[in-house]
Amino acid sequence: MRHSTSTATISIFGARAVRTTESTFEADPDKKMESAFSDPEICSALLRRIHAELDAPMRFMELCGTHTAVVYREGLHSLLPQTLTHISGPGCPVCVTHDREIAACLELAGKDGVITACFGDMMRIPGPGGMTLGKANAEGARAEVVYSPLDALRLAAAHPDHTVVFLGIGFETTAPATAATVLRAAVQGVDNFALFSMHKRIPPALEALLAEEGGGIDAFLLPGHVSVVIGTAPYSFVAETYGKPGAVGGFEPADILSALLCLVRMRREGRAEVHNCYGRAVDPDGNARARALIDDVFEPADALWRGLGSIPRSGLVLRNKYERFDARARFMPTLPDVHENPACRCGDVLRGRIAPRNCRLFGKQCSPTAPAGPCMVSAEGTCAAAFRYGT
Repeated sequence: MRHSTSTATISIFGARAVRTTESTFEADPDKKMESAFSDPEICSALLRRIHAELDAPMRFMELCGTHTAVVYREGLHSLLPQTLTHISGPGCPVCVTHDREIAACLELAGKDGVITACFGDMMRIPGPGGMTLGKANAEGARAEVVYSPLDALRLAAAHPDHTVVFLGIGFETTAPATAATVLRAAVQGVDNFALFSMHKRIPPALEALLAEEGGGIDAFLLPGHVSVVIGTAPYSFVAETYGKPGAVGGFEPADILSALLCLVRMRREGRAEVHNCYGRAVDPDGNARARALIDDVFEPADALWRGLGSIPRSGLVLRNKYERFDARARFMPTLPDVHENPACRCGDVLRGRIAPRNCRLFGKQCSPTAPAGPCMVSAEGTCAAAFRYGT
């Protein structure tokens, strides 16, 4: 029997209304399961357990821009115990893109016969002197917004008299799609397509962060999207080398709260382990096919991170067999040397050293409509989330 009656409940997280219908559940059982992860009663029960079991102050860091946005949007700061402190780490791909990389993107966009193709957020990241790809476009450069690397390949096919350079950013999550596009370019013989790879790897950055800042961080909420690709084994050093608990978490309120409860329990019991709390999406071994794509097309290399500097083997560059698609090899053997904006403290935010509001530009000379730094550009940026949701 199908029911048409709908019930509405107001989520305790923020002011969002969560609407569910029994008929929808019958038509789509998966939707019923997903809705449970934002159910107020389940979330309230998890919060009660966290409050009851937290027996000492704990500082946890997340390394995923989606986690950042959810924590701020759902008002978790006001619901968690005051002694459970949230710190955002370098988990936003746009935010960790280095000033020298942005300068290189601007240089590429200004070259004759070159069209750069990128995701929308890249158009707004301030580079040297506050210049952005969007402003450069208005002044005669060629920068196009695309929704996938394949769009850039199609752009190259449509403009055979230009070289289309895809500005590839993102972590292990987006690298497989870029790799697949390079493979397709090779098969189709699209020689006017190139990649400027700024892809980065989370585990080396996490290890660098632990080596330098680890004393002030007690536990880690590990990224769900990245873990879908790489699995959980690459984080083993978090527990084995540094003695910190880690938990891979999903992106609904109950996902995050269950991962935090796991971290609280491990800390209380004196255990340092890495747990997978996102089993419905993350396999411990990750996605073998996606990893194979990355390994075939890319190889690890040293990379620059905003706020963290150069981290060994934390980037992904094209292997020699695909060098003909490498924009660096074609156009610029080295990245431009630039001076960072000393007033912007995005680097300190990404290291967890300060909260966004501790930057004197926050909300004044820096806002989502007029960003002074990349942490205010992306919806996954800590500064943008803090500005939008007022925490």
